[in-house]
Amino acid sequence: MNEYVALTLDLVGTFVFALTGALVAVRKRLDIFGTLVLAVATGLGGGLVRDVLIADVPPPGLTDWRYLLAAALAGVATFLWHPLVARWENLILTLDAAGLALFCVNGAVKASEAGLSVVPAALLGMITAVGGGMVRDVLANRVPVVLEAGTGWYAVPALAGATLAAIGHHYGWPTPLVLAPGMVVCFGWRILSMRLGWAPMQARGVE
Repeated sequence: MNEYVALTLDLVGTFVFALTGALVAVRKRLDIFGTLVLAVATGLGGGLVRDVLIADVPPPGLTDWRYLLAAALAGVATFLWHPLVARWENLILTLDAAGLALFCVNGAVKASEAGLSVVPAALLGMITAVGGGMVRDVLANRVPVVLEAGTGWYAVPALAGATLAAIGHHYGWPTPLVLAPGMVVCFGWRILSMRLGWAPMQARGVE
């Protein structure tokens, strides 16, 4: 995949996820520093885990100033204009689904380019997509959204999208065919699960 396409996907996803982290921080009444910590952790967390696991060290998220700038801008904007950002929460949730789709596909492709086969590349794509949110929720003392009942499908759409991307890259498909199917599946599944109330099965008899 073209390096500029990969960088653009990463930066857009970083910014979007950082917005969700900053929103959680402001609602937890954290100060500007705490907001920036959650924004950066959410925006960069999944990518850092992926890069460490494929030995791309030091991770670009720490060496390329553009990643930190994207996350920091999202944090500062949310802290300063929280009422305006909060008014767009439905849009933020949609953007979060878009970020999930971007990260799962980009993570899978990067893992595949590092020499991993389809299955581990797909798993790393999913980790890239959900890792930052898990770090955010742990730092904010919440049950991670990816594990919480009633929040709809989250990790599974990311895994499905990552799997399609990993398969496409493995077989040398053109870049649009590597990216588009996985992003559409992940984004569509996540949005429909939120709009229609779809959720994974829960254990019966639990009060």
